[in-house]
Formats: sequence, structure tokens, C-alpha cells
Amino acid sequence: MHIQFHKYQGTGNDFIMLDNRDKRYDSLSIQQIQWLCDRRFGIGADGLIKINSHSLYPFEVDYSNSDGSKSFCGNGARCAVEFASTLGINCDHVTFLAIDGEHQAQKKLNVISIQMLNVLKVKSKNSDFEVHTGSPHYIRFVEDLSQENIVEFGKSIRYSNEYTNEGINVNLVKQAGNQLEIATYERGVEDETLSCGTGVTAAAIASAYHNEQAGQRHFDIQTKGGLLQVDFDFESPMNFTNIWLTGPAEFTFKGELDV
Repeated sequence: MHIQFHKYQGTGNDFIMLDNRDKRYDSLSIQQIQWLCDRRFGIGADGLIKINSHSLYPFEVDYSNSDGSKSFCGNGARCAVEFASTLGINCDHVTFLAIDGEHQAQKKLNVISIQMLNVLKVKSKNSDFEVHTGSPHYIRFVEDLSQENIVEFGKSIRYSNEYTNEGINVNLVKQAGNQLEIATYERGVEDETLSCGTGVTAAAIASAYHNEQAGQRHFDIQTKGGLLQVDFDFESPMNFTNIWLTGPAEFTFKGELDV
């Protein structure tokens, strides 16, 4: 199969983009996706995204992790909106479909905001938290990220008896008011990534929940790959609505290859 691809990154979270509106890449296998995402033998990426056509939406975001597994990806969705705009789709205000349902997006230059699905539950895990933001996340608040090993800690949670079958993303978060600093271990990549959109969203919600900060909330979250913003309404401990993830999405390069 001949592949024509574009590469995008959102705060260091990088993705292979394929225009699949004519279904030319429908037969791409899990093994081929793994090879394309491999940083030594393929293109290299945290995940692969196919832009599919859809009868009810301008496009569908079909996301695969680098191991070929499926999930929703916040940064990937933001990059997909930026890529879709280069395909002639008006993305200034657009609604698209993803694996977890319908999402709205807004584009201003290369800054993309996407609306996440409502969060209806935050689970306390002793002093830690679990939040599902399109993908499941485990959050632990720490005093000093520089003293932590996110890969070691991430694996200890992700491969624990409770999570080993379905997996979970793991985040270490330093908080100072509405300023957060985060490190994330992602399932499906099985390593640290420089940024995770669903992770920063989960961390912001967990922070507001933990500190009982109800009302309209805004957080600036520093990832290792750059700065992201999360806004939402904290209506009750079981109702977080109007959740928006905002940050840059940038084209890096394009190319062709055979798989």
C-alpha cells in the first residue's frame, strides 16, 4: 500500500495524518499502524489519525494509538481539525465525530479548541483520582515533578491487577492554584509522552474536585511539550460541563512511503 501522509504535533504529542475520505486506507492493519508509528523503522508518532468522510458530519476522526489500539485523543483531535482545514473543510466552527461521540471545535489561526464530553464522575482512589475524559486517567498530585519517575510510576499503576487488562493513562501533577504542571504515561504508547490532551483535562477536573473549586474554572497546564488551557463549568461533584481543551496544532512535514 502506498501511503501519502502529513505529520502534525500538538505540544509535542505527534501524529501521522491520513486523508481517508475516499477509503483508500480502510485496509490498513494494526501491524502496519504499529510499523508506521515506530520511531526507528517507520515515520514515528504517538498515534495515527485517518480523516474519514461521514454522511452526517463534515469528517470523522479515526484515531489509533501507536500500538494500534483505539481511543479518543484530545491533542490528536485538535491536530486533526488543523489537518482537515487544509483539505478544504471549514473548521472555524465545526462539529466532527470521534470514537466517543460528537465534538465541537473552533479554529483561530493554528490554535484549536475542542469541546470534550461532559464528565459525570470523579472517582477517589485514597488520595488519588480517576477521571474519564474520552480515555481513562489516573491522577496523583505531587509536590515536585523533578523528583518523580513518571515511567516507573505509570507502569506500576497501568500494569497493576486493577488496570492490567484494559489499561489506564497515568498522570503526576503539581498544582499551584489554576496553574498545573503535568507528566503523563500513556497506555497504547506504553511510555511517557510530551503532552496528553485528555490527561490535562482530567488533571484540571481532578484539581477542581479535590480543592472544591465550583463554578466556571480555567486552568493553564504546562506539559513537557508546551502550554495547554482547559476551561469548564464545575456544577456539582458529579457534573462537569462545557469542557474545552485549547492549544496549538502545528504541521511538521509530509511524505510518501510504501507499507
